[in-house]
Amino acid sequence: MDDTNTPSALIDARIRELGDWRGETLRHVRQLIRDADPHVVEEWKWRGVPVWSHGGILCTGESYRTAVKLTFAKGASLDDPSGLFNASLDGNVRRAIDIHEGETIDAEAFKALIRAAIALNMTRRGGKR
Repeated sequence: MDDTNTPSALIDARIRELGDWRGETLRHVRQLIRDADPHVVEEWKWRGVPVWSHGGILCTGESYRTAVKLTFAKGASLDDPSGLFNASLDGNVRRAIDIHEGETIDAEAFKALIRAAIALNMTRRGGKR
């Protein structure tokens, strides 16, 4: 695989391709994820969905016309004291954060949620990366 087809390069290309508030939002949350976990693994799955993993999937970053949706694979098992989850609240496993144009996300609360997702993954995998 050449450098243009790595998951990170494909995510870079998606951000550029969006070229609007959605690209900027995706770029920003990606940086927050990297800040929260310098060892995060970036993946490209399901025909074009950015995925961040550490010991299992942490979250996905899908872009829609009216929102950037960050879906946490095991979100229903995570404490969310800041109330960031605002979508997919009825599911038994996943929870999501929809960010709409003009909205911002609480950076520290989001990074705490990423770290909690990592801790949950590591607990369930016996500490394996």
